Amino acid sequence: MGFFLETVFGGLMVGMLYALVALGFVLIFKASGVFNFAQGAMVLFAALAMARFAEWFPQWFGFSDPLLANLLAFIAAVASMVAVAWLVERLALRRLVNQEGVTLLMATLGISYFLDGADQLLFGSAAYKIDVGMPKDPLIVLENVFDGGLLLSKEDLYAALIAALLVATLSLFFQKTRTGRALRAVADDHQAAQSIGIPLSRIWVIVWSVGGFVALVAGVIWGSKLGVQFSISLVALKAFPVVILGGLTSVPGAIVGGLLIGVGEKLSEIYLGPLVGGGIENWFAYVLALGFLLVRPQGLFGDKIIDRV
Repeated sequence: MGFFLETVFGGLMVGMLYALVALGFVLIFKASGVFNFAQGAMVLFAALAMARFAEWFPQWFGFSDPLLANLLAFIAAVASMVAVAWLVERLALRRLVNQEGVTLLMATLGISYFLDGADQLLFGSAAYKIDVGMPKDPLIVLENVFDGGLLLSKEDLYAALIAALLVATLSLFFQKTRTGRALRAVADDHQAAQSIGIPLSRIWVIVWSVGGFVALVAGVIWGSKLGVQFSISLVALKAFPVVILGGLTSVPGAIVGGLLIGVGEKLSEIYLGPLVGGGIENWFAYVLALGFLLVRPQGLFGDKIIDRV
């Protein structure tokens, strides 16, 4: 029982990180009505910016305090993601207002390739590390309940708490603020939103900036765990089945979908992996998403679309 709970807790921790990346997809879809294929590239770009600025600033300004280096690097990385958001709106989205969804979808694919090239041009293509001081040592809990207790990762626990706090904050932002309501209005109808005075260009810059900030937090956490390398963008692709499972328009759906996939892939790898030769963790999420597309394409919490003819 103790091993089972350790596996479930590990899945929940990873699931919160999946939910965090998926939240970036949901935010941009809610504001533009397009599935953002560039989110994985944004996670990688943000993580590389954080890692490289933390390395460069002490060299440029002649100090050795790692805390100050990380703080300045985080601020610079946030500024970089805001600059990316401004460029995306200025060079791509502004010219595609009221276009078909497939046109915006192809634009995000182009943005993804552009960011992948910019990564290597600006920051290099080697593997880098991010050290933000999250503890690496394990944590043993419930020793009085289970023999030997439950072994948890402090780093995973801290990462999950950060992700949960950010998800809760953004949920409140969408539901309770005037800007959040404007974002939802823009997603429903671009022309109607413009007709009542909602500045479409500013809203898109805001939502892509928020999406970039989410990508940065996810990139820092994954970079701290795995190191910053180009495989991070592939890890971020796990958010695709998360949003399919939870629903493209639902922030709670991103959370639930992330947790379900995180726990499901850990349990399937442990208990079903030996029966099929392992590797289930790599494809479990996509098979589950395919099943949902066949049975409930709008996801668990997505809006059901009814066409009347």
